[in-house]
Amino acid sequence: MTPLPVYELSHCIVCGHTDADVVARQDDVRAEVEALWEFHQRRLQVGTPADRLMDRVAFSEHPPFRLVSCTSCGLIYRNPAERQYELAEIYTRKAPAPDSLRSLHETQLRAVRGQAAELRRVMGRGGSVLEVGSYVGAFLAAAKGEGLSAEGVDISPEVNRFTRSLGFAVHDGQLDAASFDHAFDALAIWNTFDQLPDPRGTLSQAAALVRPDGVLALRVPNGDFYRATRRRLVSGNRVARVAARQALAQNNLFGFPYRWGFTPRALRTLLDQTGFDVVRVRGDVLVPIADEWTRTWARVEEMSVKAAMRMVARLRPLSAPWIEIYARRRSG
Repeated sequence: MTPLPVYELSHCIVCGHTDADVVARQDDVRAEVEALWEFHQRRLQVGTPADRLMDRVAFSEHPPFRLVSCTSCGLIYRNPAERQYELAEIYTRKAPAPDSLRSLHETQLRAVRGQAAELRRVMGRGGSVLEVGSYVGAFLAAAKGEGLSAEGVDISPEVNRFTRSLGFAVHDGQLDAASFDHAFDALAIWNTFDQLPDPRGTLSQAAALVRPDGVLALRVPNGDFYRATRRRLVSGNRVARVAARQALAQNNLFGFPYRWGFTPRALRTLLDQTGFDVVRVRGDVLVPIADEWTRTWARVEEMSVKAAMRMVARLRPLSAPWIEIYARRRSG
């Protein structure tokens, strides 16, 4: 049985103070988790293996006790939060079976090709890129397809063995424990930055690893989107509630299984404080989660919902459920 984590009081890692408004209490989060299970129970086939429920209805981190929003920058965070040393234990637990990892690699590869192409455009040339949280190696494969020299670092040794079997160079452990003999032209953190115990420290490490004028790419769930959509879920009319339910469930935002909910303003401020200038912001949706265990009608539903949301995200990137930010390291 997995032991329950130990909690401590937290604060805004951008502004440094504790002034915050409550976004969701424990009962609110529990209701969202129950709604998520109900949502996917209708869409998954009977007998779906337990490991295929990960990152869909089950997540690495426990649901938060309470979510609050910084009154200054809007950052959404857990208060109380799990102690930092416990996060490493969460992400080094037993990995999914190899066939599940391969399925995840193939599913994610189709989605991350666009990210690799965008990173290559922002870089303006080829070069080397380090991915923090490389997981099953989908982005590493996509980056290679764009002519980039890519390697990864990830905390899970078991997952890293799978990724190395695909021919990629991956370092075990956290970024601060890895050793590199060269600087990188770019560093990417997709779908991991929001789960890190110390995002500010990670950005400082990134600044030391990226060449002057090099590119940093981040992808995070949008705290502004979660707060606004949750408000419609609670107090909107019936149509608004149905749309909010779809938006949260299809983007893995129900129950907010993340440590930090960065708003565009909070992220821009944190990047500026650590030596990076934002050059590009993109709005997006969660990568596809449907697989062979998803009912046919639910596959179509996911594609349709996300296609519509992606169109809106192109017009209003700052209000999208997920945001990608590209920044350059200042040379001075």
